[in-house]
Amino acid sequence: MKSQDFIITYTKLMFSPLEAKEQDIDITDIAHALSLMCRANGHIRHFYSVAQHSINCLLESKIRGLSEKVQVACLLHDASEAYLSDITRPIKRSLPQYIEFEDVLQNKIYKKFRLHDLTEQDFIHLKEIDDSMLYYEMLELMGEKIFAEEPVLLSKPDFKQRRFEEVREEFLRHYAGLISKI
Repeated sequence: MKSQDFIITYTKLMFSPLEAKEQDIDITDIAHALSLMCRANGHIRHFYSVAQHSINCLLESKIRGLSEKVQVACLLHDASEAYLSDITRPIKRSLPQYIEFEDVLQNKIYKKFRLHDLTEQDFIHLKEIDDSMLYYEMLELMGEKIFAEEPVLLSKPDFKQRRFEEVREEFLRHYAGLISKI
């Protein structure tokens, strides 16, 4: 493997995002990287991480009474970004090859964490929660309503600025508490 073909992860794995091996996907790497990655490319009032967003999505799915499997999917729905980086929606839509890379890696992540059999309805719930959370993040962190209609949100998300270590550990606690149930 050439040096330009891999990244070195937090746990010191040489990880090839474009030729990822399921055994190299690590929940610690995911939690660590996402806790250091700012939502909206940093165009918000204060640091708020992708991991915080993922935790808030998980908590919303729990309040909605969705299965533990969907809850884990909500926690991990942006996990590919730990290896590929986060790209804003308007740019991502213009990069079909990136979308393909992201889909392949995200599917490997779902398979690794026993989420390979999510249903179409599970993905509909996941997208609804992700979009709702995005709306309320932008409202809270930018004072902007990004959709014409206010989406449903049953939880009370925490949008405060938090230390990344604290967020990483909370992400890992939620994961550990749920993964044995699916």
